[in-house]
Amino acid sequence: MNYYCHPNALVESVTIGENSRIWAFAHVLPGASIGSDCNICDHVYIENDVIIGDRVTIKCGVQIWDGIRLEEDVMVGPNATFTNDLFPRSKQPFNLRRTTVERGASIGANATILCGITIGAEAMIGAGSVVTRDVPPRAVVVGNPGRIIRFLEHSECIP
Repeated sequence: MNYYCHPNALVESVTIGENSRIWAFAHVLPGASIGSDCNICDHVYIENDVIIGDRVTIKCGVQIWDGIRLEEDVMVGPNATFTNDLFPRSKQPFNLRRTTVERGASIGANATILCGITIGAEAMIGAGSVVTRDVPPRAVVVGNPGRIIRFLEHSECIP
C-alpha cells in the first residue's frame, strides 16, 4: 500500500494513487479511482463510477456519487453536496447525469452542485451556493441560484 489509510476507514478500491491520505470513517467503493497526493477527510463517501485526479482535497462530510469526475487540484469544501439524478424517485429507474469539476476549481462549504454540469477550470464556487448550470473557467459563483459575480485574473489562479 503506497498511501495512508486510517484504521477506521473502509477502502475497497485498489486504485488509490501514491501518497494519498484517507481518514477515519471514509468509505471508498471498489470501482472508484483516486489519484496521487489526494486528501480524503473524515466521513467522505465515494461511490464506484467516480474518478478523482491528483492532488484533490475533499473535506469532511462530502459524498461523491456515481458519475462525478474531479480533475486534478480540485478542492471540495466541507459538507458540499453533489447530485447525480435530476428527478430521483424511490424504486424508479435511475437517470445518471455526469458532473465534471475541471482542474484547479474550488467548491465552498455547503455548496450544492446539481448534476449534468461542468464547473470550469480554476472556477470558485462560494460557500452555500447552489449551482444549477455550467460554470465557465475562472468564474466566481455565489448565491442561490448561483450567479457569476466576476472572473479571476490569471494571477489569482493556480500557477
